[in-house]
Amino acid sequence: MAVSLRFDVISLFPELFAPFTEAGVARRAFESGQIVLRLWNPRDFAEGNYRRVDDRPFGGGPGMVMMAEPLARCLRAVQADRTDAPPVLLFSPVGQVLNHAAVEHWSAGAGAILICGRYEGIDQRFIDSHVTHQVSLGDFVLSGGEIAALALLDAVARLQPGVLHDEGSHQSDSFNPAVDGLLDCPHYTRPEEWAGQRVPAALLSGHHAQIERWRRDQRLALTARERPELIAAARAAGCLNAVDEAALAHLGNSAPTGL
Repeated sequence: MAVSLRFDVISLFPELFAPFTEAGVARRAFESGQIVLRLWNPRDFAEGNYRRVDDRPFGGGPGMVMMAEPLARCLRAVQADRTDAPPVLLFSPVGQVLNHAAVEHWSAGAGAILICGRYEGIDQRFIDSHVTHQVSLGDFVLSGGEIAALALLDAVARLQPGVLHDEGSHQSDSFNPAVDGLLDCPHYTRPEEWAGQRVPAALLSGHHAQIERWRRDQRLALTARERPELIAAARAAGCLNAVDEAALAHLGNSAPTGL
């Protein structure tokens, strides 16, 4: 029997996660037990009548900072509830930007403890003592780590067997090694003509090789135009053949190997 992935989320707003587990394709991963999601609120581990979890920053400045002790107590409760020693992941602007390779890494493990910060951030002493990984969605700031946690959970969930109707569906996704890390090609559906625009003839040909070549050329063209660094990475990895290079040259997007 396959071992479930278990993710424990520490968040001041655990109610944000329930709708995600009950809707869309990702819910199948939770309904089937392939992913076990446990939610923990650090306020439940805070002291005093007000269950305070934040305070003013030393040195002054705007906003509030999440206190180390309620988080540490909450984390100890999570760790005591698990039989393994999972990584502790904090969503933070200083972290590595989440990409497909990282999603595959988290999908292949046994899960993790996800820390969702709020306010101006978390007391650095908690981070230094307990956080093993930091992850970012990109160069922008969110109100809290919950959206980033949901993004990771969704990306991991769709990689689980049976979550997508077509087992190989994610293999053609953008950034997947199955398409050499390139962007996905454009997609079309009925009707064949809409608003004066027709579906590309290659997709209507019924010729499998011709269709696949068209899709490959579109991936190359789109990636070269929007994310040329991915073309350089694919070239450096030896993923581009002579036909690919000819297609890029025809587009005027052939890049020097040192790019």
